[in-house]
Amino acid sequence: MANPTTRTRGTGSPARRTLTAAARAAAKRAGRPVRPERGAGPEEKASTGRTVLIEPPADGWEDPPEPEATEASGTSAVSEASGTEPEESASVRQAGRRALTAVLGVVLVAALVVAAVLGWQYRQGRQAEQARGAALAAARKAAPVVLSYDYRHLERDFSRARALLTGHFRDQYGRTTRTVVAPTATKYHGVVRATVATPSDGGAPAASVVSATPDRAVVLLFVNQVTESTQAPEPRLDLNRVRMTLTRTSDGWKVSGVDAL
Repeated sequence: MANPTTRTRGTGSPARRTLTAAARAAAKRAGRPVRPERGAGPEEKASTGRTVLIEPPADGWEDPPEPEATEASGTSAVSEASGTEPEESASVRQAGRRALTAVLGVVLVAALVVAAVLGWQYRQGRQAEQARGAALAAARKAAPVVLSYDYRHLERDFSRARALLTGHFRDQYGRTTRTVVAPTATKYHGVVRATVATPSDGGAPAASVVSATPDRAVVLLFVNQVTESTQAPEPRLDLNRVRMTLTRTSDGWKVSGVDAL
């Protein structure tokens, strides 16, 4: 009796070959020889026995899924990324720290410079304020001495005045009093008395600081000078404005210039 078979596709088609391989596997499990099919090769013809044919499903045979290459490539990409990402992140962090350190250094230097400048300005302001008071007091004291003299004791008066002077003005005062003032005062019995003007109500003397630094100050004074001599029958009163320059020395504030305005 002929073996029952089921006809499906052509012998040489891929589906036919798949069915043949499946039939062989089923025959081996059943312990029966596999009958060679028509159109098979010489090795297949040598096998005899019953042939089992299996109908394929309506939607065809499904091959097992192959591993996707993207997983491997993704894994390698992750591994590569995991190997390089920390290095890049570390370099970025180091660059950020260096930039932050540089910025903090600049800010610190700027703060120190500002603090130094402000401290210097504060000290200068304090010293200038102290200089204003000291120079004003020295000018009020020096004006009556420097601008007064009496022919009866010229050398004493000029010596007292020179003690309050400094620098080039001291030398100039000595030459002028010796060559001009002393001979004239002696000849005409000249006497000059100078005082810093004061308000009629008895307020502070009329003197003010024009400018002041820690080492130099300019003071404006209103000075009254009364002059007596044989050339004038009555004493003469002169109301003068005097600008006096003072310089700080190791011995205190000294007069370094006098100008009549």
